[in-house]
Amino acid sequence: MELDSDACYRAVRTRDDRFDGRFFTGVKSTGIYCRPVCPAPTPHQKHCVFFSCAAAAQEAGFRPCLRCRPEVSPDTPAWHGSSATVARALRLISEGALDDNSVDTLAARVGVGERHLRRLFTEHLGASPVSVAGTQRVLFAKKLLLETALPITDIAFAAGFASVRRFNHVMRDTYQRSPRELRGRSAAASTALTLTLPFRPPYNWTALTRFLAPRAIPGVEVVTPEKYIRTIRIDNIAGRIEVAPVAGANHLAARIEMQNLRPLARVSDRLRRLFDTGAPVQDIESHLRKDPRLAPLIKAQPGLRVPGAWDPFELAIRAILGQQVTVKGASTLAGRLVEKFGEDTAYGRLFPIPEALAQADLSSAGLPKARANSIRAMAEAFASVSPPQTADDLRKLPGIGDWTAQYIAMRAFNEPDAFPSKDLGLLKAGGPDVAVNAEAWRPWRAYAAMHLWINL
Repeated sequence: MELDSDACYRAVRTRDDRFDGRFFTGVKSTGIYCRPVCPAPTPHQKHCVFFSCAAAAQEAGFRPCLRCRPEVSPDTPAWHGSSATVARALRLISEGALDDNSVDTLAARVGVGERHLRRLFTEHLGASPVSVAGTQRVLFAKKLLLETALPITDIAFAAGFASVRRFNHVMRDTYQRSPRELRGRSAAASTALTLTLPFRPPYNWTALTRFLAPRAIPGVEVVTPEKYIRTIRIDNIAGRIEVAPVAGANHLAARIEMQNLRPLARVSDRLRRLFDTGAPVQDIESHLRKDPRLAPLIKAQPGLRVPGAWDPFELAIRAILGQQVTVKGASTLAGRLVEKFGEDTAYGRLFPIPEALAQADLSSAGLPKARANSIRAMAEAFASVSPPQTADDLRKLPGIGDWTAQYIAMRAFNEPDAFPSKDLGLLKAGGPDVAVNAEAWRPWRAYAAMHLWINL
């Protein structure tokens, strides 16, 4: 991606926190890359080269700064502005798609050739898929070393490394220090596993919980103004998470309990998507504020995010249940599914897996035949080797119209331009021509929808 060198250097010289995560600075005289807010003395501009993401800096041979810690930087907006294909590939990489498989397999999953996917990554991110995956592992491992008291062996596997030996080699090669040296005296004294979820301010926690609370699934989620709590499952590993804002800090705190910590990197990624911590909120609001209808709404609710979903399948089922019923009614129906078909664990009850609902007698949960058929079809689709990834994929399923597909894409797939234009709330708030007016809101129509909904 093209970056304005003069503008980037001005941000570095002033340590402007509005640019934190928007780019990284490689310092040619030291071989280190930093965040724009790094407290180290500002290097001369002739020694600086700028990258749109950490993976691009590492692919160019720079190593992460130990002072400003790139691993705690907010997500780079370059990833949010990428093509739909790159965005889907990034989601799969975060879910571990390159831990045991090749780039060719990843390309097949997103429906393009390997060479084309590599070209798209170079064009949009300045780094290859393998570099992105490797940088994510390294930075997450560094985060765990400094924020938790986990044994180093557990950190190696939780970050996605295939072996402790490989982990030690990569960390020493990247930081020129061993994992034990990196941890030093910064290891957490408590055994409680709490991770930070950095965001770019402002962050409207109040509006987010106000949206999530009435949509909480009984038995699975608890949402209060102070915190969000739920049971989780990844690869049949159960757990529980509790997320809350931290006063005066630009991050959320996520407390995580799990039977096994190996999927920890994926848990962290899902939480970032659920709470939309990577949104370039200032850019989004600057664009949407050009519309006089949205400007006062943004002024009333700055920092608004689009709530994602812990699990795309769970959100898809919740969306089907919400067809032609109230928000409260959909939550009640979802609670019935959890009660009848969910699994009980030491952490609480879990939402049913796709395979369970694909075979379940849904009429016993009081669902009409048509809706039961839609849920069964959705469950079969998610249980397949190629689960839905886009709104177009969803619309091919029985009983899934444009409203449902767009709503799922907006929250479950984190599509920033998804827009359920036929939603009654959007029609009420935005008028009958909301779909036409929304064209000016691209590529952030999902955020415009949230502003319209939250101000109803």
